Amino acid sequence: MRTVVCAIVAVAGVASVGLAGCNAGRSAMGGAEQVGAGFAAAATAPLEDFNLRRQMIPTVLLQAEANPYDLRNLNQCSTIGAEVARLDEALGPDTDEPPRQDGSYLSERAADAAAKAALNAIRDTTTDFIPGRSWIRRLSGADQHSKHVQSAIQSGRMRRAFLKGMGMQRNCAPPAAPSWFRPHR
Repeated sequence: MRTVVCAIVAVAGVASVGLAGCNAGRSAMGGAEQVGAGFAAAATAPLEDFNLRRQMIPTVLLQAEANPYDLRNLNQCSTIGAEVARLDEALGPDTDEPPRQDGSYLSERAADAAAKAALNAIRDTTTDFIPGRSWIRRLSGADQHSKHVQSAIQSGRMRRAFLKGMGMQRNCAPPAAPSWFRPHR
C-alpha cells in the first residue's frame, strides 16, 4: 500500500515540476496541492469503516428527513427561496441549474480530475486491505450510518423538489421555483 501511495504522490510531483513553466504547470501544481491537502482524509478512510469517524449530516437534511412536506412558515416566495437555498448549500446545485462557468482552463479541470483520481486510488488502497470489511462495517454501525446519510440526502432532494413545485404553484421566481420557470405577471 505504501508503495502505491508513494508512486502516486511521486507522479503528481514529477508532473508538476515538469510543467511548471506554463499554465498547464500551474494547473498541475494546483492538482498536486489538492492531492497533498486531501491525502490525510484519503489515508484515514478506514476510520469510517470502524465507525471512528463519521460524516456529519447537515441539520437541514435531518429536518427534511423528519418531514419532507412541511410547509410551516413557508407562506411567501422569499421564505421558500431561502429554504431552497439552505438545501442547495447542503446538497449542491439542483439538476435544473446550468453548470457554473468558473472561468477555469481545461488544464485546471484536468488537474482537478487527476487529483480526484489519485485521492480515490489512495482511499481505495487504504480500505482494501481490511479483511472482512463488509462485516466490520455492519458490526461497527458504519454501514447503518452510511445508509442514514444517503436517506437524508434523498429526503433533502425530495424536499427541494417539493418546495420548487410549491413555488411554481404560488407563481414564485427562482430559486423558489425551477430555474426555467418564469412567473406570470
